[in-house]
Amino acid sequence: MSCFSSADESAHYGFSVCMLLEQYRQQLAWADGGVVELGTGDASAIADVVRALPDLRVRSYDISAPSVERARRNIAERGVADRYTVELGDFFDSADAAGGPAVGTVIANPPYIPAPDRDILMPELWGGVHGNDLVLQLLKAGYPNVICAVASYSDPVGTVLTAGDLGYRVANFLAMGLDYGPYSGEPKVREHIRRLCAEGRGWAGDDEYMVAVALFTQDPDIPGDRGTQLLKALQV
Repeated sequence: MSCFSSADESAHYGFSVCMLLEQYRQQLAWADGGVVELGTGDASAIADVVRALPDLRVRSYDISAPSVERARRNIAERGVADRYTVELGDFFDSADAAGGPAVGTVIANPPYIPAPDRDILMPELWGGVHGNDLVLQLLKAGYPNVICAVASYSDPVGTVLTAGDLGYRVANFLAMGLDYGPYSGEPKVREHIRRLCAEGRGWAGDDEYMVAVALFTQDPDIPGDRGTQLLKALQV
């Protein structure tokens, strides 16, 4: 199992998480309860966030042993190993065993490549037929606040509607455009994305798409309901 890395996406993810945590510092109370993370990757993005926010603690989980090994090296190099820990294992089993939803906030840049099956260039990036399986599973896990990436071609309408049914609102988000890489540009995946967009399950250009990092919250003290604006921002 290999370790996925994308400099542009990683930078956007880290910057967005940092901005959202800082903007909603008091309501999220992460300085008291910490944050858990689904999927560590190489940890470079969130290690920089932990370094920028001295009172932030993150407990992360990843199912890839090479990713965990690489992440621990990056975390150590940035000097934040005392506040950013990584465990090898399934988030939905391990985080629950360690306290789970008692933690108020979870962050994630989950796999979101949509395809008919896992037989793609990097199976670890498969997000299900519509690309949003992991996002929906995370929303259903019961955490009051979920900060996660939402891709324009991975049924964002379905994600926002499901979030609403579960009592979430989109408090805020940061969006950016990305070019197709080797994984989203794989012919099998590209054709599947075209079909999803034709069915109204997303938006994408010939060679580009949008991704947003959004704060979904169930907290009545956090203002804002920007689900409609999020979907407009994702339209290519």
